[in-house]
Amino acid sequence: MITHVSSAPGKRITIALLGAHLKQECIETKLIHELGAVRYRDAYCMTRSAGECWLFDYGVLVAWDLSEGDRLALCDALQDCFDAPLSRPAIEQYTYTVEQGQPLTVHHDVLSLPDEQALTRLALSHAFAQSAKLGHFEDAAQQVIQRNAYISKQLAQHGKVALRRRELAKLRGVLFDTSSDITLHFGLLDTPEFFWDYPELEDSYQKLAKYLDLQPRVDILTKKLATIQSLLEVLAAEQYHKHSAFLEWVIIWLIAVDITIYFF
Repeated sequence: MITHVSSAPGKRITIALLGAHLKQECIETKLIHELGAVRYRDAYCMTRSAGECWLFDYGVLVAWDLSEGDRLALCDALQDCFDAPLSRPAIEQYTYTVEQGQPLTVHHDVLSLPDEQALTRLALSHAFAQSAKLGHFEDAAQQVIQRNAYISKQLAQHGKVALRRRELAKLRGVLFDTSSDITLHFGLLDTPEFFWDYPELEDSYQKLAKYLDLQPRVDILTKKLATIQSLLEVLAAEQYHKHSAFLEWVIIWLIAVDITIYFF
């Protein structure tokens, strides 16, 4: 059974990005058996003395009215359950109240919920979790673009990139790894399958998703991925050019050696 969160004013919602993805081997042993989690598709509910939290497969914890001590203890217990865990989890906080029978509203990071149902909180947790994961993708893409902004400047000034072939190959690997990691998990930003079973809750999810600017941010992230892809294409062309130039010099030297041997 899922306990209801108190509707006292000013209750807290804390969103924490803990890692890349839940390890499958931890789900049964740690989450379900040790921590008493209950699964709802890609989310796991864990209740404490006051409040509850929802843990998502893609490494985000959304805590509703959970004490700071309980949240920190839970994060510590989950530390080994993630691929690529973050040493310093990214934290966001909101507050909420409950106005029975009224539509969901969000203003200045304060939510007014229409009821105290756990599934309503889960529906909203999906939007919060997606926003946190999207923020991680945005930061990763932006950092890669900023670190490699010099490439286009070098091409504009010198007509070539001042990197050796091996360095170009490694840089292409970094760009491809970032791009593919985001692309492979892009589906996380779609409307969750949870709403196939509870379509009546999708309106609340969409309202919060709109407040969090999920779709505009996804569109911007898509453009950032396109920029990374352009960098990959530029580096691929540069690497091909350097390899071709190397082969041309090898052929020239072989011809020169062959001519030298022929005449002498």
